[in-house]
Amino acid sequence: MYEIAIIGAGPAGASAALFAAKAGKKTLLIDNDKGMTRRGWYENFYGISEIGGPDLVETGHKQAVKFGAELVAEQATGLSASGEGFVIETESGAAYEAKHVILATGVLTDLAAKAGVETKDGTEPRIKTVVAATAEGKTNIDGIWAAGTVAGVSVHGIITAGDGAKVAVNVISELNGARYVDHDLLKA
Repeated sequence: MYEIAIIGAGPAGASAALFAAKAGKKTLLIDNDKGMTRRGWYENFYGISEIGGPDLVETGHKQAVKFGAELVAEQATGLSASGEGFVIETESGAAYEAKHVILATGVLTDLAAKAGVETKDGTEPRIKTVVAATAEGKTNIDGIWAAGTVAGVSVHGIITAGDGAKVAVNVISELNGARYVDHDLLKA
């Protein structure tokens, strides 16, 4: 069983996976390769002068995998409670178990709604529906979290990336029973 599974691997999902895996949590990152980030051009992303969406997504995937996240190229089709966690079903028929699930599905709320996660009207232009989540990323179902655009956060990639990291830190903190902080230092 994975400790944390993330569905969606754009900036929010990949950031969440990077933090979760770097914290030593058994992490699964599921990506259907259809996210809107791949269609973007980014000149307003901190630390990067400019980058195309496909390269940004690929870099995020590599960072998460570098720290131990397992990346699965699949379409998640089902999410249901099972035992002490959840089962995520995919289009190929595979099933993955996880204690916590972070939804980072961008503009798509159908999987969340099908799982019984509450949704609400979106406030961003062209984002009609989002998951009803607290500032910490919690949904109405204990153990299912939401990050990024699907959680009602601004659609801007840099903002969703930060939100994914924030939600992952909150999940890690809950798993650890204490606030988690990750700071790397320059090596002398």
